[in-house]
Amino acid sequence: MAIVRQQQGDTVTISVQGRFDYLLHREFLDAYQEEPRGERQFVIDLAATEFLDSAALGMLLQLRGHARPRSVVELRNGNEKVREILQLANFDKLFALA
Repeated sequence: MAIVRQQQGDTVTISVQGRFDYLLHREFLDAYQEEPRGERQFVIDLAATEFLDSAALGMLLQLRGHARPRSVVELRNGNEKVREILQLANFDKLFALA
C-alpha cells in the first residue's frame, strides 16, 4: 500500500510512499474523503516519497479544495528533490511546508 492514513483527533496524516503519481489518485482521494468535511488539519507526510509529478500536484490542489477554509494543509518531510518540485510549482505559497 502506497498511501497510509492515520487520524488523531482532528488531524489526518496521509503518508505517501514511493512514487506519488496518477496511479495513486483513487487511493489518495479515499484517504482524505473518508471522513465528512469539517475543520481538521491535514498533514501529508512525504518522508518516503521518492518522486512526485504534475498529477500529484493536482491531487494536492484537490485536497486543498476539499479542506475547509480554516483547515491547515501541511506538506511535511519531503526530500530535497520533492521540495524543489514543490517550490518550483509555488506550492510553498499555497501550503505550509515543513
